[in-house]
Amino acid sequence: MQGRLSAWLVKHGLVHRSLGFDYQGIETLQIKPEDWHSIAVILYVYGYNYLRSQCAYDVAPGGLLASVYHLTRIEYGVDQPEEVCIKVFAPRSNPRIPSVFWVWKSADFQERESYDMLGIDYDNHPRLKRILMPESWIGWPLRKDYIVPNFFEIQDAY
Repeated sequence: MQGRLSAWLVKHGLVHRSLGFDYQGIETLQIKPEDWHSIAVILYVYGYNYLRSQCAYDVAPGGLLASVYHLTRIEYGVDQPEEVCIKVFAPRSNPRIPSVFWVWKSADFQERESYDMLGIDYDNHPRLKRILMPESWIGWPLRKDYIVPNFFEIQDAY
């Protein structure tokens, strides 16, 4: 099923894949990493002027990593603003996605957190470095195949 934004993107020849709607009726689209920056600029010009949130998750052990963007069209006098969810998938071996910091400044800390926890490299981000873990930390803690370094399980003392 194709939503309003998906139909508009098709009409203008912009490559994407519709993933349907979530439980609240918000349209979800998949964008390829190489197309994401140009489509992000187009969405901003189209009216999606607010990045509600950005997060990332590990799709499956050994599988893809996903960066998720929730965008909203904020307009004066509109009670129910239009929203869209964008998913950008990247391979685990080289997870690189263009940063949208220069489109929505609020992506700054959110992309840094996704980098810190999952190792997704956001190209052209001005300050991409760890934000939660110490710089000396090895690995990406929220990946499903992550093994905690130097972890020793406490044994019962019986």
